[in-house]
Order: sequence, then structure tokens, then C-alpha cells
Amino acid sequence: MKISTYLKEHLELHNTLSRVQEKFVPIVRNKVGLYTCGPTVYSRAHIGNFRAYLFADTLKRTLLKAGYQVTHVMNITDVGELAGGDGEDKMLLGAKKENITAWEVAKKYTKLFVQDRESLHILPSTITCNATDHIKEQIALVKKLETNGYTYKTDDGIYFDTSKLSDYGKLAKLDIKGLEAGSRVEMGQKKNKTDFALWKFSAPGETRDMEWASPWGKGFPGWHIECSAMSMKYLGEQFDIHTGGIDHIPVHHTNEIAQTEGATGKKPFVRYWMHLNFLNFGEEKMSKSIGNIKDLDELSADGIEPMAFRYLCLTAKYRQSLTANNDAFTSAQVSFSKLRSKIHELFTQTGIDLQKPNTAIYSDAATDYVYQYYSALANDLNTPIALAVIWTMIKDANVSDQEKVSLLLDFDDTLGLNIQDFVILKESKIPKSVLDLVKQRQEYKQTKQWDKSDEIRHKIEALGYEILDKNNSFIVRKKGDLS
Repeated sequence: MKISTYLKEHLELHNTLSRVQEKFVPIVRNKVGLYTCGPTVYSRAHIGNFRAYLFADTLKRTLLKAGYQVTHVMNITDVGELAGGDGEDKMLLGAKKENITAWEVAKKYTKLFVQDRESLHILPSTITCNATDHIKEQIALVKKLETNGYTYKTDDGIYFDTSKLSDYGKLAKLDIKGLEAGSRVEMGQKKNKTDFALWKFSAPGETRDMEWASPWGKGFPGWHIECSAMSMKYLGEQFDIHTGGIDHIPVHHTNEIAQTEGATGKKPFVRYWMHLNFLNFGEEKMSKSIGNIKDLDELSADGIEPMAFRYLCLTAKYRQSLTANNDAFTSAQVSFSKLRSKIHELFTQTGIDLQKPNTAIYSDAATDYVYQYYSALANDLNTPIALAVIWTMIKDANVSDQEKVSLLLDFDDTLGLNIQDFVILKESKIPKSVLDLVKQRQEYKQTKQWDKSDEIRHKIEALGYEILDKNNSFIVRKKGDLS
């Protein structure tokens, strides 16, 4: 059975909406609409943020491996998200802090986000859309909600009346009747504690960096409205999968559902809601508000490669919290380096062309690992089990070295550890004349022509390279290279 067929028949995902693991069936055969809540670009994204994007990337890679045509949309929030939920726009806070305009802040940190995303080998989304480029769509959606009777006006904006939806809060299973306005939440002119802003007015006499004319007055969109407007524009009024962090469940995603289904009358807005747990630093979640954050540059300064962080994220199920500390980072770096070195060792021995991996029929032992690996991914993206399968396969003498290389390259389509590019780069530093001698020596060893094998070794050493024999394998490297 083809792997794509196997994954399509067996892929199951945990759906936050139903609270159970469900067989994945897309709305349109062989096509998947996927939306990911992207960064708010008022500062640099930290590694806790990137755990969410790495999870979405693993999901996307698995869907692609299953043969689906994936349309992946990710937003860039560059206006509208308020500090504390109802404070000042985070973009304006970032502008004040750096003494530049909000537009310059957005440009600066969007560029950094893209660079960091590339460092982690995250596939770019099919469509990346900025909230500020879709003001017209957001205003049109608010007008639709107004026509449908879901809005009311206060002194500071246009609000969504959550009491008009009988199933409001279904994603988070909120106890609406039990919610009361507490001392930490100022009700103001809101009718219900859970009501939220669709459009906020600029303060009288104030000129903001980011403001637009609207039928209700000059102002800016609320945070939640952008995701509904942009997802519907690019994926339609109903689509397959929406990803985000568990902190999005009670407010942001709950409100996305309310305003979208209120506007279209179609349910469900999204078939599968998928949420990952926090990256904890110490005993608390990594958060800008707490201040316990690290970015990729800080990790690199500590000797931890971006791909080692990606490896770390793969060692935990996405629905479980992941504790990040110096020991965890170091352990991930060591494990990733070992895996990479083993790939290099296997490649050097087998001489497989990485641009044209071996596609021959696998042995029974190798085939068993194929199904173990993809069975793990089909089981709600169980990456820890998938990694365990890889390490077991690498140590299994019943699987040939050529099969191991071919399998690892295939598995990396979903792991995204960029193993192939590294080995190609590594090998590109070894001249073809040396590689030819290496292969010739291997042939002599296989036919037990030990004298000729040693003669070739001396030739290789004379050219400044050395061969380290290790059990049934070997490594070729430049003298003095300890990697």
C-alpha cells in the first residue's frame, strides 16, 4: 500500500470541538484548507511561539505526505490585539517602546519572523496575510453581523452580543450563566461579560498610527475579526482545520466561531480545531508578559542550533506541555547531532545519491519500520513514538544501510529536520577524487583484499582526509574535523 493511501485511510486527529480523536475526512476530496493563527508583530517571536508553528508544520507535512493538496493560510496580526484583552493596541505599545511608528514595528518584526521561520525549516504558508491589508474585508464582515442583528454600539466601538448565540462558548465549553463581571474586568457599556469588540473607535481628538474610516466612525478592527475575515476570503465560509495554542480556546477562537457562524449561518465554521499545549520555561509557560522568553539568537548563543530546538519539540506530544530548560536544550542538541552524524556515516558508506534516494522495494524488516513510523504520525501526530521508531531502525542489523538512508530521507519529509541538505553540504566539502577512493576501498574490503584496501587508505590520508572504521560502518572526514 502506498504511504499516501495508508495515511489517508488511517489519519486521526484530536478535535478540540468534540474532545475526541476523530478520523480525518476533508470537506473536499484530496484537498485541505488549513488556517494557523500567526504572530502579533509588536516584538520578536520567541521559541514558545514557534512551538505552535512547528506543530502546524508537522501537521501540514503529514497532510502533504498523505497526498492532499493543502492550502495553508496564516495571518500576521499587525493591528488590533489589545494588551490584556482590553488595553492599548500592542502595536502602538511596541512603537512607543522603540520610538518608531507602528508600521515600522510591524515591518521589522515580520522580517525577523520570516527569518526565524526559515531557520527552523518551517514550510512557508500558501498565503500569508496581514490584518492591515484586509481592512475592507473586516468592515464588510462587521456590516454583515450588524445586518444579522448581532451587534450594538457603545461609546468606544461596535460590539458582538454573545447572548444572541445559544451555543456561544461551545469550543471552550464555557459556563456562560456562571460568568459574572468580576473586579478584574470592567463591563463599561458591554451588555455581557463575554461580548467583544468588532470595531474600536479612535479616541476623540486622537490621531493613531493605524486607523481607518468606517461606517461607524474612524478607528481600527478588533483582534478576532481579522482571522474570520481572512480565513473566509481564502478558504471559504467552512474549511477543514484551524490550529493555535490552548490559550486561544476560551476567547480568540471562541469569538472567531461566534462571529463567523453569526455572519454565515453555517455550522461548523471549522471541522477540526487543533490546539497545542504550552512550552514551559521552568515552572511557568514561556510568555512575553512574564518575561521568561528566549529567541533563536539567544539559543544559538548557548550553542543550540535551531534544528535542535525543532528536534526537542518533536520529543513531546503536541497536546502535552513541554518543559524547556538548559538540560533539555543540551540533550536535544546532543541527540540531534548524533542523528545527523549517523546519517552522514551511513551516506558515506553507502554512497547513495541524496538527490535520487533509493526507491527499490524494501525488505520485510524495513517495510515494518515504514508502517510503524507512519502509524505513529497517523495517531494524532505522535512524534515521540515516530522518533523512537527511527532510533530503533538505525540500530537494527536486519535493515541494510542503504535502506536506512532511504527511510531516513523519506521520514524527514514529515520531520522537517533538514537532514538531506546538511549531508549534501557536508559531502560537498569532500572532493570527488576522495569519494571515488573511498568507494574503491570499500569494494576491496568487501572482497577481502586487505592490502589494496590499506593502500587506498594511505592515498586518502595523503590527500588530507581520514577514514574511521566503526564496526560495520565508517566515517570519512577531513583530518582534524571532529564532527
